[in-house]
Amino acid sequence: MSSEFGKNVKVSVFGQSHSAGIGAVINGIPAGIKIDMDKVAAFMALRAPGKNKLSTARKEADLPEVLSGILDGVTTGAPICAIIRNNDTRSKDYANIIDIPRPGHSDFSAYVRYGGNNDVRGGGHFSGRLTAPLCFAGAICLQILESKGIYVGAHIQSVGKVEDQRFDDIRPTVEGLTGPMWKAFPVIDDEAGAKMQEEILAASADLDSIGGTIECVIAGVEPGFGEHMADGVENRMAAAIFGIPAVKGIEFGSGFAGSRLRGSQNNDPFCIEDGKIRTTTNNHGGILGGITSGMPIRFAVAMKPTPSISKPQQSVSLSKMEPAVLEVKGRHDPCIVHRAVPVVAAVAAMTMLDIMYDDVR
Repeated sequence: MSSEFGKNVKVSVFGQSHSAGIGAVINGIPAGIKIDMDKVAAFMALRAPGKNKLSTARKEADLPEVLSGILDGVTTGAPICAIIRNNDTRSKDYANIIDIPRPGHSDFSAYVRYGGNNDVRGGGHFSGRLTAPLCFAGAICLQILESKGIYVGAHIQSVGKVEDQRFDDIRPTVEGLTGPMWKAFPVIDDEAGAKMQEEILAASADLDSIGGTIECVIAGVEPGFGEHMADGVENRMAAAIFGIPAVKGIEFGSGFAGSRLRGSQNNDPFCIEDGKIRTTTNNHGGILGGITSGMPIRFAVAMKPTPSISKPQQSVSLSKMEPAVLEVKGRHDPCIVHRAVPVVAAVAAMTMLDIMYDDVR
């Protein structure tokens, strides 16, 4: 297996970018849960490649073939296994990077770790292609959470220096939270989204790439889930989110901005609303002491620029042990942020369901 996420709901992903297929095995989903496979396919289509000039020209249907665990749209209690076939591969594009590692990519570290036996085609099992099975698993977890009144939303918070609006993380509506993710370009403010697209196309025209950030909010989680210190909600969420390729940072609540405030400004006053204890603000991001507070869980993720760019770059020849110039060929995303939005939501859903299964209530 390439990697495994979770303690109770365990998600293993397998395959490589240019292998015959990729897929996921999900353990821990109870029997008898209805799964709408049309909704699963629609969610997976949100990250699928080949839609426009904002992403790679590689075209993959990303239709999961369920091998076990779901029968007639209902979970059986057995491990859910699905495979996604790789069809549009062009492995010849990667011939030159077998000896010359791409700057910013896993090529060199994987070469050392695996003794030169790593598959560099499309990034092998380090590729963002492996996020497709994560979206399959996340789509199932999202449906289970929604049946419990819990909703997960994500959108592009920024591309380069262009910022979108932020989610309402105090009293979010279901539409306000989930709506942006289903747009062709997943932002709250479409005007800001248009400027972001200009930034992406400008980077692409310059044979370059650009990064950004993604905001995610989980609403409807009751207080009391999680543990203190090493097994807190932030710990488990961060560990899972860092399993997404290209993630370089995460913040919860007010995050780094909160570090510049005084306690009197950053603390969230408690209040009673409709018979429940809440806070008037949400700088803590729905988590106190590693345990959910009942307020919406809010975090933001930093995504680095795509390392595969067409500009000539300084590298080295692994066989000759001498400097070399690399020009990356192939089809690559000038920005992966917009396609990573459903991936962040998927991993957030997987992790939240996993935490909730610590103690079934």
